Amino acid sequence: METLFIDKEIKYTGRELAPHWIYKNFKIQGDAIIGFIGEVEVNLDEMVDIEDVINNEPIYSQKMLNFIIEQFDISLFSMVALQRLFISIIKDVIEEETNKKLIRQGDDLYFDERKLSVSIATKSITSCLIHTGLNIIKENAPIKASDLSEIGVNDIKNFATIIMKRYAQEIKSIKMAISKVRGV
Repeated sequence: METLFIDKEIKYTGRELAPHWIYKNFKIQGDAIIGFIGEVEVNLDEMVDIEDVINNEPIYSQKMLNFIIEQFDISLFSMVALQRLFISIIKDVIEEETNKKLIRQGDDLYFDERKLSVSIATKSITSCLIHTGLNIIKENAPIKASDLSEIGVNDIKNFATIIMKRYAQEIKSIKMAISKVRGV
C-alpha cells in the first residue's frame, strides 16, 4: 500500500471520495492512503452517510487533517472493519504522543466529550474508500468539537505520516497473515 502526504491545501467537498481520485490526481495506482490539510465542507447532495442526510447534518470544518484510503478487491464489510482499525490507530498514536485520553465510539473519536473526527467508508464500482477528517481548527464547527492543537498534536505532517505508515504496515501484516495459513 502506497502512502503520500500532500503538502498543498485541498478543500474536501465529498467529491474526492471517488474511485481512482488518488490515481488521477497523484499518480498512485492501486491500494493507497493519502493525507492532506484543508477546509471540509460536505453539503447534503455530496453526503455519503444517509443518516446524516436524513438528519440534515452537513459537515463543516475550517481546517482538518484529511485522509483518503482506497483499496481494491475488498468487501464493504471488510472496509468498514478496516475503517475501525484506522480510527484505532489514530487513537493509539494520539494517546502515545500526547498522553491524552480519547474515547472511540465506532468510527468516531472524542476528546473531553467533544467530537474530534468524521469518518465514512463506502463502496464504489471498482473499490472501497474511506474518508477520515480530524479537526485542526474547531471554531465554527456545527457541533461541539475538539481539535488536534488542544490535544497537543502540532506537527500535523509528521503525525499524519506516522498514522499512514502504521495503517500500511497493518495492511501488509494482514496480507502476510492471510498467505501463511493452510486451508482446513
